[in-house]
Amino acid sequence: MKSLHDTHFASVDVVSSRLADADYIASRQLATAVYLAFNLEKPVLVEGPAGVGKTELAKTMAGILDVPLIRMQCYEGLDESKALYEWKYGKQLLYTQLLKDKLAELMQGAVGLAASIEKLHAHDDLFFSEHFLEPRPLYQALHQERGCVLLIDEVDKSDPEFEAFLLEVLSDFQVSVPELGTIAAKVKPLVFLTSNNTREMSDALKRRCLHLHIPFPDAGIERRILERRVPGLSSKLNRDLVAFVQAVRELELKKQPSVSETIDWARTLLLLNSEHLNLELVRDTLNVFLKFEQDIATAAEQLPTLMDKARKNAESPHASHA
Repeated sequence: MKSLHDTHFASVDVVSSRLADADYIASRQLATAVYLAFNLEKPVLVEGPAGVGKTELAKTMAGILDVPLIRMQCYEGLDESKALYEWKYGKQLLYTQLLKDKLAELMQGAVGLAASIEKLHAHDDLFFSEHFLEPRPLYQALHQERGCVLLIDEVDKSDPEFEAFLLEVLSDFQVSVPELGTIAAKVKPLVFLTSNNTREMSDALKRRCLHLHIPFPDAGIERRILERRVPGLSSKLNRDLVAFVQAVRELELKKQPSVSETIDWARTLLLLNSEHLNLELVRDTLNVFLKFEQDIATAAEQLPTLMDKARKNAESPHASHA
């Protein structure tokens, strides 16, 4: 059975090519980080604005490596038990009720409370075995026979206390379960931690991980992404659309349009059978890639200027050959 580390990436170029084959267009920096993370067996802390492909990177790598993707969504209040395991207390109680006759047989001959407890102690491991354990994402990741891609999503939303626990797990890829002992990873997972920078991560966690920042892509990469994700889009509309989005990102907005929203807008224009951008079309579809009324109003107010700037950028020699 093929495991995660049976795959071999001979170079950064191979990583870049495999990602492109999976419709993930990566910068050289991103491909290098993945190459190093895989071969050095180090986690990657991926930072950047929402919607630039942080989570998608982990999903794509799981597909390339043909291993499960195990995702742990972080949030305020997440603790060790919710991330690692919980006991199925309801199942334990049900089995206790179903086996009460057997338990009565076991207690025969016991004189007094102390003797009864001693007899029960000989069998309590049965009720604290893996049959009664509810595995959570971290536990599942350690138990994968072929390895996995472990995605710890939006780690910046977790509490500092949980971050300290996470650091311990990522150091040795093993955990201690009091009733079961130490459980080590069968195959070390490829780990991606994503952050939207809502809070600063600890220096200790940063030291443990490789760091990768995914910014908004430049026009050339964004056009290549659209070619892959929206194949029916004409090359002219592709250039015009990307040039306009790039111009919009230079505005003072509450939320800049992400790559995923650029893709949504491209699909919208394709659905509307649009062959080129015009003021009316853009004004009517601003809400597809701008998510706040204030941002829509800001862009609408400067629409002629933005259209002119986008047209000049799309027609420049650099844009044609990027």
